Amino acid sequence: MNMLKKRLQNRIIWVEANFNMERSWSVGHNKSISLGKTAVLMGILNVTPDSFSDGGEHNSLQDAISHAQKMFSEGAKIIDIGGESTRPGFDEITLKDEQERVLPVVKQLNLMENVLLSIDTYHVETARLALMEGANIINDIWGLQKEPEMAALVAEERAGIIIMHNSRHRNVHPDIIEDQKFFFDKSLEIAKKSGIPDDNIVLDPGFGFGKDFQTNLALLDRASELAMFGFPMLAATSRKRFLGTITGHSEPKMRDIATSATSVLLRKAGFSIFRVHNIAANRDALAVVDALSDVENSVIEGKK
Repeated sequence: MNMLKKRLQNRIIWVEANFNMERSWSVGHNKSISLGKTAVLMGILNVTPDSFSDGGEHNSLQDAISHAQKMFSEGAKIIDIGGESTRPGFDEITLKDEQERVLPVVKQLNLMENVLLSIDTYHVETARLALMEGANIINDIWGLQKEPEMAALVAEERAGIIIMHNSRHRNVHPDIIEDQKFFFDKSLEIAKKSGIPDDNIVLDPGFGFGKDFQTNLALLDRASELAMFGFPMLAATSRKRFLGTITGHSEPKMRDIATSATSVLLRKAGFSIFRVHNIAANRDALAVVDALSDVENSVIEGKK
């Protein structure tokens, strides 16, 4: 009984800390997005021939725009546009190729109302041009640690920045949370020295990036511990390989139900933003969690 009471108390503390707290993510072009009581969906738009899940499906400008509009109509608040596959073993492409893929899409989508645009790149020149075309957010898979000028660009343009944890090409701590702390402490120090406001920062623990099956599961299980950083968290588990290992689905598109399950778990762990391929499935799953939080909030209010 004491253990159950303690778990309930911890749950109440978590709900008060995460769902009662309205916070705003400041992004480029003097815009912001509310985080807190309602999960925010970010739609993945890959304009690449070789992405692990949907490579080649949205290569033409019209196909890309149509898919973005579909995701927006289903509930996406942010569209994340990527022109270079970052799947395991990916080959880097030239800046010219990346920019020719993403910039026309950013320019066209900027004509849409009430949608924020994110550019998925670790190249500062691509990011700079995308911001000029109307992008609001930079999604950097190297967490500001790849190209030194990236942090200065974010600070100068007051863009939103997603700082992602990456375990590739370095020695890692055997404890996943300690490794997250080591990596994010370095990235956040870069951000601070460059003058990036805290309100512009979101953290992504980087599921799948240099992490084996057991490490991904450990990260999923201990995700609530990442609240120690004090920043909004983004979940990007969509169709990842470790979900295929769990479900037996080798085809990435068959992993959407498993993705929705992780979205529920991570929402309950305090995450705010969900970067996914299938907007509708995750929208409905997250709506259940948010409805439950409303009930819990009512219980808490009744106890005061």
